[in-house]
Amino acid sequence: MNNNNRHAAMTVYSDPTCPLSHRTRIVLHEKNLDVNIIDICEGSWPEDILSINPSAISPTLIDRDVALFDSNIVISYLEERFLQPTLMPNDPVSRASMRLMLYQIDNDWYSQWDTLSGKEKGTTSKARRMLQEDLTVLAPLFEQNRYFMSKEFSLLDCSLAPLLWRLPALNIKLPPKAKAIKDYAERIFKRNSFQASLSEFERAMRP
Repeated sequence: MNNNNRHAAMTVYSDPTCPLSHRTRIVLHEKNLDVNIIDICEGSWPEDILSINPSAISPTLIDRDVALFDSNIVISYLEERFLQPTLMPNDPVSRASMRLMLYQIDNDWYSQWDTLSGKEKGTTSKARRMLQEDLTVLAPLFEQNRYFMSKEFSLLDCSLAPLLWRLPALNIKLPPKAKAIKDYAERIFKRNSFQASLSEFERAMRP
């Protein structure tokens, strides 16, 4: 894994503050790929990258003649191109179940990120309360396996970890009955790929 190394096979333009970029960085480190990660924030996109991705959506992956953006598309590409270690189950039913949960994570939580983070004012408190309640309801699922809905580390864990890491910054405190989530989060946070994925901004979110 390289940072700011122009000789890397792939380049990923990643917002160091964005949980979806964070998710992608976890996948990159989990697969131990030779990649040049370039921090890029809103309003600072190079013109040549904007010509490829006019919407300035991060992360953006450039892999030779391939240019992809949107986190779901990028992590799916990485999973399908680089098969080891696999981050999806082998059987079709389990893969479909995992894709459905990934959809729910994005649709229910990450779609509201601007509101949760306070970027869009007005309903921040309501959105944070709903996230806290949703996680608490799901807590029993975290007791069933070492990882979320799986015995093996997967794309679900890559997707949940950035959100759980940011809970203190969002002023969200889980209740005692959600202890299984706290225990799960601490296991994931200690993982080498997670530690390597943290930007300086993200690392500063927690003491």
